[in-house]
Amino acid sequence: MKTLRPYWFVLSFLPFALSAAQPEPAAARMVADVAYLAPDRAEKLDLYLPATPVPGAPLAPAVVWIHGGGWTGGTKNEARAKEVCTTLTAAGYVAVSIDYRLGEGAWPTNIYDCKNAVRFLRAHAAEYHLDPNRIAVAGGSAGGHLALMVGLTAGDPNFEPAGSATPYPGVSSGVRAIVDLYGITNLLTRQKPDATGKPTGELVDGGATKVFGATREANPALWRTVSPVTHIGKNSPPVLIMHGRADTTVDYEQSVELAAVLKKNGVPHELHLIDGVGHTFDLQTWNKKPLPQDLRPVFLAFLERSLAPVAR
Repeated sequence: MKTLRPYWFVLSFLPFALSAAQPEPAAARMVADVAYLAPDRAEKLDLYLPATPVPGAPLAPAVVWIHGGGWTGGTKNEARAKEVCTTLTAAGYVAVSIDYRLGEGAWPTNIYDCKNAVRFLRAHAAEYHLDPNRIAVAGGSAGGHLALMVGLTAGDPNFEPAGSATPYPGVSSGVRAIVDLYGITNLLTRQKPDATGKPTGELVDGGATKVFGATREANPALWRTVSPVTHIGKNSPPVLIMHGRADTTVDYEQSVELAAVLKKNGVPHELHLIDGVGHTFDLQTWNKKPLPQDLRPVFLAFLERSLAPVAR
């Protein structure tokens, strides 16, 4: 990222030149509780904006962050979201952390909400000085699942909000990259881990029946439909996957399976399995302790490659 330098001006009618710099650009900031859905919806988003660009600066890339919580809980105000989004603004990105429909029967409104967040950024591109062609989606746990579904089903009418489900008709929800932190990737194969994180082979529901409306046995086709691996194709956007081997909530084989299907389809991806780390880590810490590796450089390097400006 290029450092933004103050610019200078000269008042030619004075008997001497002034060499004082313009005020520094405004620092990165967060705007809380921005409406992005229909007026009757209580869910809002938090908008994270980088330092105000100098005149002529390139448009910023942008990222939508989706919190976890088993599709039934969680909030845009989580500490992980704040850490991820402030990391992004420090690197010059616009970011949003969203609340979305949770709980029983939330599907498919939850994915519509996530796609509307992408559309919100694209619809406000000029206002926020962002590049509508350089948007990524990221999330953790259930948010990782939804981030994958957003990115892998772009343009599929079966998964796109339409009519009263979107305030942004005709606006694309497509993204250029996906970041998945320990997300559920195949509901049909999700296993119960043991106390060390090792998958046991025992299949688990993980709250899916409540949210998606049917059990694995009653409607396996539905469970397949809501599984990200089902929607991977040769034109899928690149994916960054990060998962702890000691995860006792979402078995790490979910990420191994995702990487295998991406590889089979020739989709650029990275898989980072982290020894000794469990669920709900951010880019720097897990369980209030530093990670074995600072993941911020991994995260930002992936985004820089995947969201590189396209020559026109």
